[in-house]
Amino acid sequence: QVQLVESGGGLVQAGGSLTLSCVASGSIFGTRAMGWYRQASGKQRELVATITRGGTTNYADSVKGRFITSRDNAKNTVYLQMASLKPEDTAVYYCYAEVLDYGSQIRPSWGQGTQVTVSS
Repeated sequence: QVQLVESGGGLVQAGGSLTLSCVASGSIFGTRAMGWYRQASGKQRELVATITRGGTTNYADSVKGRFITSRDNAKNTVYLQMASLKPEDTAVYYCYAEVLDYGSQIRPSWGQGTQVTVSS
């Protein structure tokens, strides 16, 4: 069974930094595209960043220049480095991964989320 676990969330003051991690584990052959989404209270879930297995990244305009995503394919892990945090970054952050199982099928998988709160 596939499991994605996020870590690194917490409370930080505006202007501060925080780094999130997400590890995919279970009966998996590997991971393809991975990414980060977030959902603020009362709002729709939105894309934050994506990264291909080859390392090509894409960012939402709201975080471009402040956030950096990276990955370690050998460890099936994706990271999100967040800097110059703003109160509007407050949300639950979710990890996403395209997981390749031993049947050569790609299955979209989601983590349970980690809370990031940025105070004024």
